[in-house]
Amino acid sequence: MKEDPQDIVRFHHETKLQQSTLVLAFTGWMDGGDVSTGTVRHLITLLDAEPIAEIEPEHFYVYSFPGSMELAALFRPHIEIKDGLITSIDMFRPTFFCHPAANLVLFIGKEPNLRWDLFGRCLFDVASRLDVKRIVFVGSFGGAVPHTRAPRLYVTCSAPHLLEEMDPYGVRRSGYEGPGSFTSYLMTQAPQVGLEMVSLAAEIPGYLQGTNPVSIEAMARRLAKLLKLRINLDSLRAASTQWELQISSAVDQDRELAEKVHALEREYDNELLRLDSDAASH
Repeated sequence: MKEDPQDIVRFHHETKLQQSTLVLAFTGWMDGGDVSTGTVRHLITLLDAEPIAEIEPEHFYVYSFPGSMELAALFRPHIEIKDGLITSIDMFRPTFFCHPAANLVLFIGKEPNLRWDLFGRCLFDVASRLDVKRIVFVGSFGGAVPHTRAPRLYVTCSAPHLLEEMDPYGVRRSGYEGPGSFTSYLMTQAPQVGLEMVSLAAEIPGYLQGTNPVSIEAMARRLAKLLKLRINLDSLRAASTQWELQISSAVDQDRELAEKVHALEREYDNELLRLDSDAASH
């Protein structure tokens, strides 16, 4: 007998929405540069969205993984100890937030280690209770874009008509074969429960680590247009400018890396010229 998602999802309070959208963010896979979680966290803050429900985490996560300390650390909950006293522990509790004015649900969680089917049914159960009609995942992948250029955004959809709908938003259609994510699995299941699903992935510089404010801003702006959100993203613009200046200064100190970045810039610019030429010829 399958477990009932309503025994696993805990609602703080019921909220009535109509024809709503659920935006997903997951840590780990496809969260390079913190683009997935960073984008949604900023939207939650800017929209003052309130938490409305949580998924009980014990069913889905591995906390103690055998291996080296470095490997095991990737799975263990984050704790804080101050002056000899333990003050907090983060058990990766996946949380739903709501902004009723825009009929918008926002979700942040850790990609499940276990029981993808049950986790997916938990998401779909919340979607049903909040009249969600479309799911949008935002994420990233490491690529050949230089940090001095606008990140390229790629789209994957659960149905052909969604690809046509996304064309005006300046996204490219993705092509990929390899290890899959939970959200890819979710996209194969969504049509079976009457849901549309779109995945947006920003290409981030493969030579950088850490938070990427430029890609977070680009994703947030694209989402704001897609979801028709009236929000002020000036704070993201300021963070992007400062980050790009800091990275460029560091790159200039490394001759080999600087040459690599210049080569990526030429490839990026030449591709744009080819696309412009192709568009003009048609």
